[in-house]
Amino acid sequence: MTTLQATTRSYVAHEYPLWRRLLLTRETAIIAVLVAVVFYSIGNVENFDGPLTLTYLLLDTAPILLIALPMTLVIVTGEIDLSVASVVGLSSVLLGVLFEAGYSIPVAALVAVLAGVACGALNGFLVAYVGLPSLAVTIGTLALFRGVAAGLVGTKAVTGFDDRWTDLATAKIGATGVPVVMILFVVLAIAFAFLLHFTSFGRGVFDIGLNSEAAHFTGVPVERTKLILFVLSGAVSALAGVYFTLRFGSARGDNATGMELQVIAAVLLGGVSIFGGRGRLHGVIAGVLLIGVISSALRLEGVTVNVTNIIIGLLLVASVMTPSVLAALSGLASRRNNRGPSPSSAPVGVGTQER
Repeated sequence: MTTLQATTRSYVAHEYPLWRRLLLTRETAIIAVLVAVVFYSIGNVENFDGPLTLTYLLLDTAPILLIALPMTLVIVTGEIDLSVASVVGLSSVLLGVLFEAGYSIPVAALVAVLAGVACGALNGFLVAYVGLPSLAVTIGTLALFRGVAAGLVGTKAVTGFDDRWTDLATAKIGATGVPVVMILFVVLAIAFAFLLHFTSFGRGVFDIGLNSEAAHFTGVPVERTKLILFVLSGAVSALAGVYFTLRFGSARGDNATGMELQVIAAVLLGGVSIFGGRGRLHGVIAGVLLIGVISSALRLEGVTVNVTNIIIGLLLVASVMTPSVLAALSGLASRRNNRGPSPSSAPVGVGTQER
């Protein structure tokens, strides 16, 4: 008769203490840079601390903040969605066309969001179940969705939306200067943060990014997870398109052109690995705000958009290169420390033979 003995699971101790693992991270560094840039701009950029700067900064970054939430999860899995800006444009056009046809804004917005869900489902199906590369798929759907949007309205713009809805899109919370749309963002940010960092679904997202095949063998529903993430990306992008349309009061097929690059740049700047398996939402939010603050400060200083794009591009390249450079330097230092003493310095009889 055999007896079973209880075993206690042991965990490998962390190399560094908790405070170091929490504070000395790339996300913390981005937050520190954001705080430093804000204080520098307040002290050196004229009108940066004015009452309207915060309002317009958040209004401008709101669509990017919204889309960056699902984009973070998509990139953590090792995939990418380049069609988000085209979904914004398509939902904008659908909102305008339906409003022009006599439908109310809530009904038109619901249809636009459902269209975004369908766009995300198409991307997710082709990537997760057909097995096509997400880069190739979303480049194709980027052109497809943008073409449909342009075909629905041509070169014209749909305007004349009800003032109550356009005013709501730019309304502020009391005298704070914070736009009302930030309430929607905070709610979604909490939901996505909980989903990514505190659920088994989120752990599966990280597992897929680290090793998709291993995640599959450990029971993670890889295909379904990717499909859900692309659907969320399409839905939130469409929601951002509704906001974008009402804020500017115009539905055009070319709305938000190029926004996908701003979103991806902010996500990578916030510490998410383009190879998947690593990322934190608070770092991404800080990355979006950092780009917004830099753009706003440079605009107030009279710097052209082209120069601003160059500066932000250099910042992104530096942020992507820094971890690799630090890892290489750390590996070089470790190899030097682990290298044994040279034969010439070894005592006689240990590793050498006296002649």
